[in-house]
Amino acid sequence: MKSRIFLISLIFLFFTGCVGISSKGIFGTGVSVAFDPRSLGTQIDDSVMQKNLTARLALRDKTHLLSVSTKVLDGRIFLTGKIEDPEEKLQITKLAWETKGVRSVRNDITIKEDFNFKQSAKDLLITSQLRTALIFNKQIKATNYQIDTYKKKIFIYGISLTEDERKEVIAEAKEILDVEEVIASIVLVEDLRIQKN
Repeated sequence: MKSRIFLISLIFLFFTGCVGISSKGIFGTGVSVAFDPRSLGTQIDDSVMQKNLTARLALRDKTHLLSVSTKVLDGRIFLTGKIEDPEEKLQITKLAWETKGVRSVRNDITIKEDFNFKQSAKDLLITSQLRTALIFNKQIKATNYQIDTYKKKIFIYGISLTEDERKEVIAEAKEILDVEEVIASIVLVEDLRIQKN
């Protein structure tokens, strides 16, 4: 009887885990599989690669779960976050390149400095302002973009439906007050290996 309850619980957890992955998409809440221009197979491949890399990072050092953010888009891995040691940044890049199916790795991880509340608040404000601008701009599909800000530098990752949309996203980012640099890693739908029909 106990083994039967355990088995049912295990199956329930397994299926609820699958539902969470498919409904959240690659960038987390807010992105739906239905709105993602990548094929379902590519989305699954990217999700598996991201989970694989995240697990290997956690095995290497549990603090990486909170300090390092990974995103996989059409086999391209994007790394952001803050770590203590410059050598660890190189090791994380190596680990990312060892992921099966990887096409490229972009490492935007920075080395930690003393916590600066004023700077962190400013970065959060910049991110919020850009997210709001993208949502209200009718020419941009805001759910296709992930935004990170560090020391007034905006990092934008995502999929653009057209070159005009890509330019519009970058223009919106440059209009935000106090932004020093915009680093955009935006892939055009036409550049994806396999596109949704």
